[in-house]
Amino acid sequence: MSQNLLSCLSFGVGHDTEGICLLLKMGNYKILLDCGLIDINPLKKSDNSPVDLVFCSHAHRDHAQGLSLFHENFPQIPIYSSKVTKEFLKLQDFLPLCHVLPWRSPVEVAPNLTIELFPSGHLPGASSILLTYLTSSRPYKVFYTGDFSLSKFQLVEGLSLEELRGITPDVLILEATYGTARHPHRRQQEKKLIQQIDDILASEGNILFPVPTLGIGQEILKLLRSHHQFTGRDLDIWVDGKLISACDLYLKLLREFPSSVQNFANHQSLFWDEQICPRMRHFAEKKNFPLKEKPCIILTDQIEDFTPYFQSHPGNWTVLIPENLTLFFNAKYHHFLALTQPQNVPLETYLLAEHSDGQNTTQLIHNLRPQHLIFVHGKTEYLTDLASLEELQNRYQLHIPTIGTTIELPIGERFIRPQNLPQAYYEGEIKEEENEVIINVSREIQKDIRWHNLADTGIIEARWQGNELVLRGLSQRELFRYKNEGQSNVFDLDCCGNCLYQKNQQCYNPDSPLSGLKVPFEGYCPAFE
Repeated sequence: MSQNLLSCLSFGVGHDTEGICLLLKMGNYKILLDCGLIDINPLKKSDNSPVDLVFCSHAHRDHAQGLSLFHENFPQIPIYSSKVTKEFLKLQDFLPLCHVLPWRSPVEVAPNLTIELFPSGHLPGASSILLTYLTSSRPYKVFYTGDFSLSKFQLVEGLSLEELRGITPDVLILEATYGTARHPHRRQQEKKLIQQIDDILASEGNILFPVPTLGIGQEILKLLRSHHQFTGRDLDIWVDGKLISACDLYLKLLREFPSSVQNFANHQSLFWDEQICPRMRHFAEKKNFPLKEKPCIILTDQIEDFTPYFQSHPGNWTVLIPENLTLFFNAKYHHFLALTQPQNVPLETYLLAEHSDGQNTTQLIHNLRPQHLIFVHGKTEYLTDLASLEELQNRYQLHIPTIGTTIELPIGERFIRPQNLPQAYYEGEIKEEENEVIINVSREIQKDIRWHNLADTGIIEARWQGNELVLRGLSQRELFRYKNEGQSNVFDLDCCGNCLYQKNQQCYNPDSPLSGLKVPFEGYCPAFE
């Protein structure tokens, strides 16, 4: 029996803004894992029937936006998904029809080929898939996670390690968006976001959340409806745009949600409620916002113009966007920044992670123990960090695919150590002077996309983690908070926040190149006094 029954060709790997689209070969079968391509021409060039079947893991754009075009060109090829994903695909016009598969039940979709779906967390209906190809000598198994999270969300249970125990796939195709990053517990993330919202409202500020149609917006709404700090609070929460239809669909599909969500909905409305505080409503007409003078919260689409919202309500506004936009999608982050700057509206970030962090990702890997491990969906630098972990390199054959490349996946008894995996370490030196320690690192470190976030303010925080010294950059918001809280150790520096000529974030030093301009507290110029 040939050892090369398995291979994976990448049409889209999700390294940047591109979608996910992977062609998996198992013996004579070709399976398309997701179709997040804007242009499906690479698939059309393959042949008249490029694949035997398509699997859609969930309804987010970067995994599903090419399905409608694919179906138009190849209507005879079956497309499979979960029941909720099917409804979400119809909502977004990504696909009119697909075949629904049950949870946790192997289905033979072709001779000697079975597939089985497992709820993967991340989004209602999102699924991981186990594909099993039977031969006369042995079964060959491939497990594809789609986007996943082990953490329990407000509206979604996490991917269950217990359900996966013992499946022992030969190949694990793994979404690894956050690389080796570690996040606080999900409830801590929610607690921090609630406090952030509470602080803004307490200062008589309004909040605008631009969110995708599905996922994080509904998570925030459920959090606001159920958190004890907001229960009974005299507050208006408004929903606009495509988000309204998505919330209505969530309500129609309640029977497919976890029992805890169904129980909550039995006692009070999951979304719309004009009687019980906080009141949650949607706009009947976009041009007429019936807002009161009290601070409010609005959730809407990631649109091109926030001005109507800013003009509709008195008081200050703050726009809150997910932290991952600053990490992975700089263009999108700067787009939002451009929308807020003309109105002098601050743009702040929050963490409500939709994917598993590095610790949970490695936990999944060690539970499944595949021979081959393929990392997709994330910046190359983040995937490289993960592939550089010694605990993975010593146990698994690791792959970081690029578009247009085919990875052969031979299955055998002998462990083959992968060659030429990129490293993510930088050498430097330490100098000890009388009152300080200077750490010098090669300028190569600046080529990493994360350098901008670390060096944004020019101020870092250092702490010990075991025997390792961890450095992280301090954001503008953190510096501002430290100053308000009287933590002067951060501001014992030559910066605008300590300059004699800075008043109300305005520079009044005629000798400064920043004279007459609005300056951040952590800014600096040679004319500092």
